[in-house]
Amino acid sequence: MLRGKLVYLRPFEKRDLESLFNAIHDDEIRYMTGTRNTSTMEQLNKYFERMDNDDTRRDFAICLCDSEEIAGDLTIMDIDSFNHKAGFRIALHDRNHMNKGYGTEAVKLALRYVFEELKLNRLQLEVYSHNSRGIKSYEKAGFKQEGVIRQSLYYNDQYSDEIIMGMLKEDYDKLVSE
Repeated sequence: MLRGKLVYLRPFEKRDLESLFNAIHDDEIRYMTGTRNTSTMEQLNKYFERMDNDDTRRDFAICLCDSEEIAGDLTIMDIDSFNHKAGFRIALHDRNHMNKGYGTEAVKLALRYVFEELKLNRLQLEVYSHNSRGIKSYEKAGFKQEGVIRQSLYYNDQYSDEIIMGMLKEDYDKLVSE
């Protein structure tokens, strides 16, 4: 378990699927993540079985320290031990948990895990340009914009760019030494 002041990360469990189910049925949350489809609980159960048996990923529930309520989930994925890199995704499951610092702290805990526990050199994520909250949170955590895939998503009758952001071990080391 990784613990901060506001949230802690623990391995994602089957009991967390209900919270994920509610999140993927929220139009705004789906829009922020660029997710078009919803899933049934049966589909989520099958998804959980696949992710639970995939050693190239680590899935975490983001839980509130004061109540132990699940606030969201995050995944370190496509872990490539040869090239010392991985991908990253995060989602808060309830709009009431947004703009409270939970996501930013969860990202910082994930960075500690990636660079100190997994000993990776690079973490990369993609975020859509319409998700300004997410972009600010990633920048606050120390991610740098590395590229833009222009107009890669058409959602809600508009195009959004896909922004590629990354952090290197040397960037992380500078952040923790400050």
